[in-house]
Amino acid sequence: MTDAASTASRAAGILSRPVALNGLTVPNRIVMAPMTRMFSPGGVPGDDVLSYYARRAGAGVGLIVTEGTYVGHESAGQSDRVPRFHGEEQLAGWAKVADAVHAAGGTIVPQLWHIGMVREQGDPPFPDAPAIGPSGLRVDGTEGRGKAMTRRDLDDVIAAFATAAADAERIGFDGVELHGAHGYLIDQFLWSGTNRRTDAYGGDPVARTKFAAELVAAVRAAVSPGFPVIFRYSQWKQEVYDARLAETPNELEAILTPLAEAGVDAFHASTRRYWLPEFDGSDLNLAGWTKKLTGKTAITVGSVGLDGDFVNAFRGEGSPVRSIDNLLDRLERDEFELVAVGRALLQDPEWAAKVLGNRFDELKPYDAAAVKTLS
Repeated sequence: MTDAASTASRAAGILSRPVALNGLTVPNRIVMAPMTRMFSPGGVPGDDVLSYYARRAGAGVGLIVTEGTYVGHESAGQSDRVPRFHGEEQLAGWAKVADAVHAAGGTIVPQLWHIGMVREQGDPPFPDAPAIGPSGLRVDGTEGRGKAMTRRDLDDVIAAFATAAADAERIGFDGVELHGAHGYLIDQFLWSGTNRRTDAYGGDPVARTKFAAELVAAVRAAVSPGFPVIFRYSQWKQEVYDARLAETPNELEAILTPLAEAGVDAFHASTRRYWLPEFDGSDLNLAGWTKKLTGKTAITVGSVGLDGDFVNAFRGEGSPVRSIDNLLDRLERDEFELVAVGRALLQDPEWAAKVLGNRFDELKPYDAAAVKTLS
């Protein structure tokens, strides 16, 4: 058997195994990563969005994490073309998406999102609501036009996430993912660069986790015990790619433990390149350390199936298909359970079917033009 044939056979065998995620069985290990698409005017996902997700579920993606969807708080978003997870028309649209994905054989969770101080960078659909964050600081640490959140703001945002999670279960989704990565609101609390609070929600890493832990607990209480709650987090932030929540495994454990105890079932550890080790002295990546430290299901992500990183790709530099032997080795070692695929699935809706069906020679390299379509 040639090396290529051996890799294809291994991929089909390893990636096709089902994974238990609380009360949900994901039919295989392939996850569609959340990618903001901005094809939902008025925040309503239409038939094109439905087809976009159903097409990938029908081609073998086990779990779809939707693009980020704004929770029902007036300061949550910045674009009227990003879908919302509140409102009668918006939720009716999402219910149809969930039904279509299930009919195609997949499972699906919405990513629930509040962008925090990043809101200053766009044209908000709610112009009378200021951007809010833990300390009113932009991701680069400078003073913004927004405001530091009050106790009332904290309670209102937490309630908005809990309501969205309950709505997700009510309309037929299989779980929820909470967006705590990339410098958005939840992450702004976790990171010392944007959290300068002097109350119980700021200070050391454990104190900075308090808001996220309370939010997770509220979501957990709003849904049934078997309904999966996924938490996405990252070290890097928008335009601050060298930012780090934790410099050591002990620091990371201090951050993740309160979240796990609050009710997180799985962590989605966002990195730019999954094959890079997270800390000195170990080959484990961020997802691997997450599973080791918490015992929770871990999802890895970061240029899977590509060569190079996403920044260059979105600048228009095409990325050839990358070998996934290293990924398969890590799965065989149980470093993590699930693998999220972003740009490769954006380019090629049939990516999962081709990988699971030993059709590696048919994989399409990523072209940045794919982000402009909803194919």
